[in-house]
Amino acid sequence: MTTRRQFLQQSAFVSLAPLVPAFLSRSAHPTDADRDGRVLVVVQLDGGNDGLNTVVPFADENYGRLRRELRIKTNEVLKLNDSVGLHPWMKSAADLFHDGRLAIVQGVGYPNPNRSHFESMAIWHHARLAAGDHDGNGWLGRAAEFSQRQASSADSIYVGADAVPVALRGRRANPLALQNEADLKLAIADLATAAAPGEASDVSAFVQRSLAQSFDAARKFGRSEATDDERGNYPATKLAEKLRLVARLLKRGDGTWLYYVSQPGYDTHASQYYPHAQLLGEFADGLKAFLNDLKAAGLADRVTILAFSEFGRRAEENASAGTDHGAAAPVFLAGPKIRGGMIGQHPSLTDLDQGDLKMAIDFRQVYATLLDQWLSIDPKLPLEADFERLKVFA
Repeated sequence: MTTRRQFLQQSAFVSLAPLVPAFLSRSAHPTDADRDGRVLVVVQLDGGNDGLNTVVPFADENYGRLRRELRIKTNEVLKLNDSVGLHPWMKSAADLFHDGRLAIVQGVGYPNPNRSHFESMAIWHHARLAAGDHDGNGWLGRAAEFSQRQASSADSIYVGADAVPVALRGRRANPLALQNEADLKLAIADLATAAAPGEASDVSAFVQRSLAQSFDAARKFGRSEATDDERGNYPATKLAEKLRLVARLLKRGDGTWLYYVSQPGYDTHASQYYPHAQLLGEFADGLKAFLNDLKAAGLADRVTILAFSEFGRRAEENASAGTDHGAAAPVFLAGPKIRGGMIGQHPSLTDLDQGDLKMAIDFRQVYATLLDQWLSIDPKLPLEADFERLKVFA
């Protein structure tokens, strides 16, 4: 007979179980497939990044006409070729570009762009244009249904304070959310209390036996601390801290193949110049630190990073020294397996669509390329259509 105390312990045990990632139970005995498995890390630049001041068309005289207050001076641009360059605060990204570890896909968007943050992000997350098709099952969540990877591990981990992004959700997907290492350690402590030994029913004994390895691995992870090298190689920013935690999880050999982080603040309607510069610097520095960390750990070849924003900004600055919601914007792909360089032409600054840069590459082409050429998933299944692939991978 189960006592009330035993029932509460079992209930707490079960309710907290999702907080301990399934990957931890497998980290003690990772398979060769897990070690060699490819990983996609998504960085969401939240708010609508101003692509025109990120990838700067310094050789186009129309740039200065459109950007009087916000113009990046030609001698400050980090030149990538004879016509475009990166914002001066993105030196780390320029280093990755010249090292062949960064590709920039120009003019990415979708037909009939929506300038609402909510609606546009829903389109990117679902990979579906019609609002009626936004059912809460995201493109990566659907991809998990068709992956050959072992389902006993977590498909995806979102590192952040918010709910799991729609992109990771699916009918058979197994996403998890983790804000920081403190959250994980707290969950471990609660689970240890819930699973304290005592008189146990057959059900609780079964659950304890089934998750014993999870607890053991979780406690080991909770006791482990980041080394000084891991701390020192990352800048002291929120995005870098998220990426550092992703790197630590990857080093555990967990089998999880999707990681997702976000960097808010890109909705720059007024006084854009310095806040936008700081955001771009944090993104570039965090990205380089993350890739260098993985390289030192011998894991970089397994990882590709996708960085996107829900839309760009309008071509012309507004009266408040900022920029308003626009359409097409650059997308970043990074990793040692990437064919570094520019993909596509920079959007025209004279042939605009109601003041917006025109789309040249559908974002679902980027998704299809990653699914097909990196994750070995037929993109026609999760995307429900076929899209031309980009020449991204070496």
